[in-house]
Amino acid sequence: MIKPITTHVKPVSSSRSSHRGPRFTMHSNLGSLLGLAALLPLASASFQGNLNYHPPSARSSQINLGLSLPLVTSRTLKRSSVAYQPSELNFTHRVASGDPYHNSVILWTRVAPTAESDRSNVTVAGTVDLYSHEREKYIKADANSICVEWKVWGLQKGYNGTVKGPVISNGKAYTTSDIDFTVKVEAQGLKPWTVYSYQFNVAKGFFNVYGNAARKDKHDYVVHLGDYIYEDASGGPRAHKPANKLFTLYDYRTRHGQYRTDNDLQLLAQNYAWIPTWDDHEFANNGYRNGFSALNNTEASFRNDGPSISVDTRKINAVRAYFEWMPIRQVDLDDNLRIWRNFRMGKLLDLIIIDTRNYDRSITSTGTNDEYIELIRDDPLRTLMGGRQEKWFFRQLSESKQRAATWRVVGNQIVFSRILDSQGVLTGTDNWSVVRWPKCWL
Repeated sequence: MIKPITTHVKPVSSSRSSHRGPRFTMHSNLGSLLGLAALLPLASASFQGNLNYHPPSARSSQINLGLSLPLVTSRTLKRSSVAYQPSELNFTHRVASGDPYHNSVILWTRVAPTAESDRSNVTVAGTVDLYSHEREKYIKADANSICVEWKVWGLQKGYNGTVKGPVISNGKAYTTSDIDFTVKVEAQGLKPWTVYSYQFNVAKGFFNVYGNAARKDKHDYVVHLGDYIYEDASGGPRAHKPANKLFTLYDYRTRHGQYRTDNDLQLLAQNYAWIPTWDDHEFANNGYRNGFSALNNTEASFRNDGPSISVDTRKINAVRAYFEWMPIRQVDLDDNLRIWRNFRMGKLLDLIIIDTRNYDRSITSTGTNDEYIELIRDDPLRTLMGGRQEKWFFRQLSESKQRAATWRVVGNQIVFSRILDSQGVLTGTDNWSVVRWPKCWL
């Protein structure tokens, strides 16, 4: 038997304009979700309940980044398909919650026969239409789906203190090796400023700062501004897995999995809802729209700087693993690189999460081009976020002011302050000062 993981969550109330919903955040005690890992009858099974089966991009005719759910379902019905026994399964990386809204939250876990990530590239490889994989080859993949039941319930006062209240939200979600045995669901129908429990239950690097934050119990949620993982290969007592720089989907999945084995990270993720964004190292060092410091969109770089993996493919691998392993929403299925989003916390504040690193950023410092970056600092077309995100960003600031929020808090990845050298000259090639006009607007 695998014991359920019990924690609590507390939404925070917020208000919004008539056409936008309020946001809420989850308080310290996370929640306890019930998940049943026995294989249930699949005739009526729906893989749609697991958000990680949804494609990062809905542009089905352009790129293959999704899964054929009919084929996933049909292969589980093969006579050779054998369900995992409860004793074979574990919550390998415990649970996490994130992206809280006023009436819902994302819940995440991983239930698998091993802590090792799946080596398949099926979700990112190929050029065929979405939902049109080669049938025979695809059906021969791992057919042993795992069914997870989850539920969220309220807490109420009893004669002997707080007791379990009625179930507020529940459902089933299936997972397979195709998505690295991860489970991501959205619990809906919740109320602000209410403590809930949630539970997944299967029938059957040191992060001291995470542990310190979790044990202080002085905050409502965790805002993580990137570099959640690092893509390099380090040795020592906590040697990186895999033992190489990250390029493939398997590489990124494995590194995310290794990080989530840390006890302090698990504790902070279990007991508090996270609102994260990525920086560069979730992909590779000093990323921008056309490359990274050690890989760019040239034939020479493709052949010499990586294992014949292009910049775009590396980004897709990183994005896929990130959305599988992090308890966050995908706010725009037509834009698989978008992570920018906003949270409205009543009249107190608007938390605006932006991406100044990967979305559509102009060339940045690569370690060998700092003089060039200085020369083009005032180029009017240089951008940290790209035109689409910039317009969205300024619109959020304007709407926040119009609705009279007290604070506008911007979560971004790089230094916002002006940096001067000893002579008082503006310096730095990887901060907001390298692009002047957006900061002037602010």
